[in-house]
Amino acid sequence: MAKIKVTKVKSAINRTQNQKRILESLGLNKIGQTKVHDSSPSILGMVSKVSHLVSVEETK
Repeated sequence: MAKIKVTKVKSAINRTQNQKRILESLGLNKIGQTKVHDSSPSILGMVSKVSHLVSVEETK
């Protein structure tokens, strides 16, 4: 299965509680923090909800 690398690039201050929880569930707490996840539909859905706060790269 393909992997994606998700990096937090913006703060979650003044964001909805839902967006803060999504970032927390992705394992992103600090700006610049990076996590690698499987490219599953649930992960892609979470990333799309906070796409303005993260950057996404596809890895192998």
